[in-house]
Amino acid sequence: MKLFLRKNIFFIFWGIVLLDLVSVVLNTPQPVFILKPLLMPSLIVAVLAFSPGSTGRIKVLVALFFSFLGDTFLLFQDKNPLFFILGLCCFLTTHIFYIAYFIQLSKNGASVAKKYPYLVVAIAAYSGALLYLLMPGLADLKIPVIIYACIISIMLYFSLNIPFRISQKIRRFFFIGAACFVISDSLLAINKFYHTFPAADFLIMLTYCVAQYFIVKGFIRNRY
Repeated sequence: MKLFLRKNIFFIFWGIVLLDLVSVVLNTPQPVFILKPLLMPSLIVAVLAFSPGSTGRIKVLVALFFSFLGDTFLLFQDKNPLFFILGLCCFLTTHIFYIAYFIQLSKNGASVAKKYPYLVVAIAAYSGALLYLLMPGLADLKIPVIIYACIISIMLYFSLNIPFRISQKIRRFFFIGAACFVISDSLLAINKFYHTFPAADFLIMLTYCVAQYFIVKGFIRNRY
């Protein structure tokens, strides 16, 4: 069974992603309610199958579990605004655990972030510009969204602070994952609080799935 999962779990994950995206494009919400909650469990299975005893395993599993909860809550956000808040809290927790994992990897050694310290200014500038754009539409959610923007920006920064002793390919996986997470959340925020735009749901889901996939692949391939 374990061998079967190792060979096929990512095909299963991308199969679910494809079906979910098709459902989004066709505007058929019923399959989405079934498919979306299956995404993170499939990545949890991948982590369990590929990485027994790996450093930071619990952190990544907890991050994926809270992502699963966030996915589920956001399915019901149109029925009650409270579900959006719960989803936001779950994804905030996800980012905190990814930050903790990246910090665990970046305790010693030179890194892109240390070599190019101005990157923290670029990340802060992007976050500040996005918040400036969103601010008029945030109403009572100003503080939660500001906190969320700060946390995900920190997550992106620490994905760049992973030391050079870890292979370039793995570092790229982590950065691509973190960057796609920022893009996905930015698109979601713009669509919800600033202005709706065509294909928003498709792009949000695609970048989100790419983000989680690359972070998990980076974790599985890392041996530190």
